[in-house]
Order: sequence, then structure tokens, then C-alpha cells
Amino acid sequence: MSLDEHDIYLVGGAVRDQLLGLPVKDRDYVVVGATPEEMAEAGFLPVGKDFPVFLHPESKDEYALARTERKTAKGYHGFAFNTSAEVTLEDDLARRDLTINAMAMTADGQLVDPYGGQQDIENKQLRHVSPAFAEDPVRVLRVARFMSRLAHLGFSVHPDTLQLMRQLVNDGEIEALVAERVWQEIKSSLNQETPSAFFETLRACGALRIILPEIDCLYGIPQTKMWHPEVDTGIHAMLAIDQAKNLDNDVAFAVMVHDLGKGITPQEVLPSHRGHEAAGVPLVKAVCRRFKVPNHYKKLAVLVCRWHLLAHTVMELKPETVEKLFARLDGYRQPKLVEKFIQACQADATGRWGEAFKRYPQANYLRNLFKAARNVDKQPLFAAGLQGRELGDAIRQLRVTAIQSKKQQLITSTS
Repeated sequence: MSLDEHDIYLVGGAVRDQLLGLPVKDRDYVVVGATPEEMAEAGFLPVGKDFPVFLHPESKDEYALARTERKTAKGYHGFAFNTSAEVTLEDDLARRDLTINAMAMTADGQLVDPYGGQQDIENKQLRHVSPAFAEDPVRVLRVARFMSRLAHLGFSVHPDTLQLMRQLVNDGEIEALVAERVWQEIKSSLNQETPSAFFETLRACGALRIILPEIDCLYGIPQTKMWHPEVDTGIHAMLAIDQAKNLDNDVAFAVMVHDLGKGITPQEVLPSHRGHEAAGVPLVKAVCRRFKVPNHYKKLAVLVCRWHLLAHTVMELKPETVEKLFARLDGYRQPKLVEKFIQACQADATGRWGEAFKRYPQANYLRNLFKAARNVDKQPLFAAGLQGRELGDAIRQLRVTAIQSKKQQLITSTS
């Protein structure tokens, strides 16, 4: 039997994004009425572990056999799958999470939409396909990620779907999520159109206090109004996260966790948060450990958490302090770290209400000082035969002098 005899449909994100007018990145297909043996005979390459998924021999697009699933245990691995040739397209679409993801398209462009996905796109709502939504905790994360991608278009979560998400939280299903999967969803959300919508959606259903209690507890904690017109630390965190959406992913993550120390500020000293930078470092490390965050993400996040206030006050710092900052950032060995640090600090500083905070001259000021420090001529020191600690002290002094000179030039040019 030739594969041409079977019904093949474009499904999922490709159909959704086409109707939304968004770029289509990946094309996934469902094959109805075929067997794994027939797929292999047609030249498709099997890649699925839990259920039959195949790669097209030429395009490498994914082709999955139509399937249904049945909940058998807690967590998102607890499912049994049926991929028999009797499974219909409607059966397959019914197991999907949201109606906007439960549409298919024929080869000639005809839309198959048994659950109202097109109408939900017009209504700008994320709505579950069936009560089976509440069987898979990953769907809570996926809805939150879709909100980070679509909130700017006016989308919201349907009240009934939000209730099912709360049910998953209340039933303890969220605790069954694997750390790596949670990390992938967090990571993906940080560079979407509205990253804050990911966290706000998790908070709305109660999942944020379980997945990221270090961020959830920031809400309701006050800051000094002179520096933070938004006052609420949780709101500031969301504003900063949105400022970082176009930056590298590790920078956006550093912004996400930069103020965790404010969540443990003693009540009696609020709204001041003196020392929150050092206090936040163990919390940042704990988040990285929990989600098995890559080491280069962790390194930058710890640096931003610990030293971001020095960036904000760089114009008042002594040249010696500035030079120490560059050394602490490991900037002389990894200059890209300094640039990423500056970008994260700028997102933090501009993540506040009011036009007065949208400028951040400290960014270019830091760049100029670092360039001066990094480009000092060390050759005379080598020629003089300096070694060890004596050489290190001499290089540091050269850098301090260069920073002092550059600071003076910058002051003169702006006066």
C-alpha cells in the first residue's frame, strides 16, 4: 500500500500561525490510517520514542501517526497511546491542549476545525479542547508560554481553562513536572513578545508559587517610590523581564532573577532593600540548581544579582572600584561578560514606570571605561621584567589610571 492512499494533514502550530498571520517555522503532519511498517516502507525515518513519529526522507518534516492517549499515572509521562489505523483525525485533534492547536489543513488548503479553533483566534482566547486538558501538567506551562507569545495581540486565557489549570495545581500535578521540561518552557518564554505574561499566567492559576516561589513572593513587597514608582517588587520584576526580551537568553534569565534578594528583606526595614544583592546570590544559585540551568547562565545571573547596583552608580564610583568591578566580572578574560552584564543592568534600570527611567547613560559610560581599562599597554611592564604579584599590581594600576583618565574625558565632554 502506498502512503499516498492515506490522509495526510498539516496540523498544530503551522495551521495556527498561518491563521494568526505569523511566520510559520515548523511544519508537522498527521497521517491517518497508516501503520509504522507502511511509513518505513515509504522511506520515512522513525524517531519517536513514546509513539510513532517519522521524518520525511527529503524535507525532514515530522509525520506522526494519528493517535489517542489515556491517562495511566501522575505526571506528564503517565500516558498510554493508541496509534491504530482506526484512529480518526478528529480523535487525534481531540487530545490536543488548546483549540487553536487542534486544527488541521488538507493539502489543498481546506481547514479542518472540529473544536472551534478559528473562532477562538477571532475571539483572542486560549481555550482547552476537552476536560482531558486537566490530565497533563505540562499544559499549564504551555498555556503560559502561549500567553507570552500572544498577549500583545490581545489574547487571554478562557476562564474555564484557567479553572482547569488551578485544578492541576490543587491536585498536586505541578509537583510531578520534570525540572528540565520546566526550564525549557521558562527559557522559551523569555524571548517572546511579552515574557511577563508567562509568569503572570502561572501566578493567576497558583503555579508560580510552586515552580518559582522566589519570584512569586516578590509581589506585594514595597520598594522606595522615589526610585521605583511602581513600588511593588513583583511588578518591577515583570517590567524588567519585558525590557530584556530582545537580549540573549542568558541575559534575559539574569534579569529574571536579579532581584530575588528583595523577597527576603526583613519586614522592619522595608521599603529599603540594603544588601539585597548579596542576599539574592544563594537564591539565584538555588534556582539554577533546581532547574539544572547551564553554567554560563548561572555565572552571568550571579554576577548581575551581586553587582548590578555598582553599574547603576558607576558615575559616582572611584576608579579603583570600577576596575575591581571589571575584574569581578571576569571581564579581562571574557569581555563579552561585561557587555552582557551592562545589558542586564540596563533592562533592570529601565524596567520601571515613567519616562524618566527610560534613559540609561551608565551603559555607554561603563563601555567606555571598560574599553580604556582593557586596552592598556602592558608591554613596558613585561619589558621591565615584572612578574607575579608585582606584575599584577602594576597592571591593575595601569587600568585604574586609564579609567581615571577616561572618566575625566567623559566629564569634560558633557560639561
